[in-house]
Amino acid sequence: MIGTHVRTAPPRSTGAVLFLLFSTGWAANHFAALLPALRAAEGLSPSLLAGVYGLYAVGLLPGLLLAGSLSDRIGRARTAVPGAVVALSGTVLLAAWHEPAGLVAGRLIVGLGAGATFSAGTAWAADLGGPSGATRAGVALTGGFAFGPVVSGVLAQWGPAPLALPFLLSAALSAAAVVAVLAVTVRAPRHPVTDHAEHRVLVGTASGAPAGPRRSARTALGWALPIAPWVFAGATVGVVTLPARMAGTTGGPLLAGAAAGAVLGTGIVVQALARRLRWGPGAGSAGALSAAAGLALAAVGGGAPTLPLVLVAFVLLGTGYGLCLRAGLVDLTTYSPAAVRGTLTGAFYVATYLGFGVPIALEALRPSVGDRLPLVVLAVAAVAVASIRWWRLRGRAARADGRQ
Repeated sequence: MIGTHVRTAPPRSTGAVLFLLFSTGWAANHFAALLPALRAAEGLSPSLLAGVYGLYAVGLLPGLLLAGSLSDRIGRARTAVPGAVVALSGTVLLAAWHEPAGLVAGRLIVGLGAGATFSAGTAWAADLGGPSGATRAGVALTGGFAFGPVVSGVLAQWGPAPLALPFLLSAALSAAAVVAVLAVTVRAPRHPVTDHAEHRVLVGTASGAPAGPRRSARTALGWALPIAPWVFAGATVGVVTLPARMAGTTGGPLLAGAAAGAVLGTGIVVQALARRLRWGPGAGSAGALSAAAGLALAAVGGGAPTLPLVLVAFVLLGTGYGLCLRAGLVDLTTYSPAAVRGTLTGAFYVATYLGFGVPIALEALRPSVGDRLPLVVLAVAAVAVASIRWWRLRGRAARADGRQ
């Protein structure tokens, strides 16, 4: 039997991988809650801080692409763990150096390491658990993205060392996760796919998708990439843009942390519901529509959104984030060959992180076109993506019915 050749990973191995993703997600995103504290303590401009926040994507992109491909060749652990160590070193630098040069360097280093861990770690989780492993990786990452800013916001608001303690806590979590992964993978095999029999199981039964011509890099990216930008395009509007526009009356680290917690916490809940209720690929269309609704509501708020409007926008944007992330990861695991899963996962994450440029673009366009028009354009584009995906799903269903 083919199945007798498959090595299943012990639960603690999967848990350690998820902890590594959680702690690295924390390191990547808790910085959002520290923007107001840095502005107040260091006198930095909102545009500079928005740029520094999104700048880590510049380091992230090569990390995602190169490490994803590297993990296909040398193994997931040998790529994900060094990435987490690099992100840890960037966090330590940010704890010690708060001048613009230090913030730029620290965020770039965090981005480089986080990119390696995100792509290799997500592919690793998918290798261990198929679509379920991939979606659990998405939940773990989202958990780090969400809880990091909340805790750092509280520490920056009321802690004894508001610009040091949040970074040190993040560094401690990253170090603990690295130790946990090393403890369970020291004697792990170099690569999860070692022979043809195991390869057939991993790309077929274990992933929940039939083998055949549909399983290719082109098919996987053709489904996953169109919804990828809407993972963060809406989420960053909720985490960065809306709190900044409210800052004249409500601002502070706690608001920034609460915004990230609300948006990304909604993403966690939605992903968990989608997994439990076994929502199908149509959830990707629903996610893009939800992101469109949240962006449209942000446009209605303009330059001075009210608290009730912002709260509703948080839920819509978080729902869009969660459903688009889940749908994209499931698309990848369903259609990607296992031998290039890391490369394709990295490409998907690169496309998601294009959304990190949205707050920067909104600030840059604000003087010339105002607060609303760019958000309206983004909302219309998200509706178009949702419609195209829905149309493709209907066509796929019709072809399947015709073959029966």
